[in-house]
Amino acid sequence: MRYFNMCMLIAIASVMMHCKQHENVNKKEVEPISEEWVQLFNGKDLDDWIVKINGHPLHTNIHNTFSVEDSIIKVSYDGYETFDNAFGHLFYKKPFTNYRLKLQYRFVGEQITGGEGWATKNSGVMLHAQAPETMELNQAFPICLEAQFLGGLEEGFERPSGNLCTPGTHVVMKDSLVTDHCINSTSETVYNEDWVNVELLVLNDSLISHMINGKEVIRYSKAVYGGEFLTETEEWQSKVGKPLSSGYIALQSESHPVEFKNIALLELKDIK
Repeated sequence: MRYFNMCMLIAIASVMMHCKQHENVNKKEVEPISEEWVQLFNGKDLDDWIVKINGHPLHTNIHNTFSVEDSIIKVSYDGYETFDNAFGHLFYKKPFTNYRLKLQYRFVGEQITGGEGWATKNSGVMLHAQAPETMELNQAFPICLEAQFLGGLEEGFERPSGNLCTPGTHVVMKDSLVTDHCINSTSETVYNEDWVNVELLVLNDSLISHMINGKEVIRYSKAVYGGEFLTETEEWQSKVGKPLSSGYIALQSESHPVEFKNIALLELKDIK
C-alpha cells in the first residue's frame, strides 16, 4: 500500500511538472503530414493486424474470433461454447504518435454465454497501446487509453458511447489528474444496430478527443502511466508518472459480437 501511495504521488507530481496546456488546440491548427488518409484495413484480410487473446499465445485467433466478411472486420463467438475470459485485441501492425483515426462500428446479435454483465454491447478501440508482443500470456487488457464503445440495453436507460477507460494509465481533464478507470462521455445512447461513426484526434500525450457521429463527446490530455491496472513488474512500475505519447491501435473483443469497417488514419505533424 505504501508503495502504491508513493507511485501515485510520483504520478501526480510528474503530470503537474510536465504539464503544458493543450486543451484549446483546434483541429484546424494541426497540420497533416500528407492529405491522404491511409486505410488501415484493406477490406480483404487481416494481414496487417496482430491477434492477442487472453490466455493464448500471440497470433492465436481462437475459434476464428476475428474474421473478415464483406469488407467488415467481424468479432464473433460462433465457435465458442463459453467465453471463458477470452478478452481479445486485434492490433494494427505499427505504432503511431500524432493522428486522426476514423472508423465505424456496430453491435450485433447476442452476447456469448459466460461474458460479464458489464461487457454486454461493450467494445472499443485502444489508443497508445503497449506493443502486442509485450503482453503477458494471461493479460486481459493492454496498457493503453481506451475509447470505449457501448450500446443501449433498454429504452430510456442511458449508456453513452465514446467513453474513456484507462487500463494502466491516468489523464488530465480540466486541469486535474483523473484516476477513475472509466469516465463517461456526453454522447447520446445508441440502442439499435446502426453503424456509429467515430473520429479520434490523438496528439502524442498532449490532447486526445473522441467524436461520436460528428460531435465531440470527451477530451483529455497529459496521459501518463499509473494506476492499479498497470502491470506489476519492475519494468512497467518504473514508468509510473511518465508520459504516454505513442503506441499501437487495437480493436477489442469483450464477449458481445461487434463489427468494424472503414478504418482510416491521417498522420499529423508533432505539435511539440
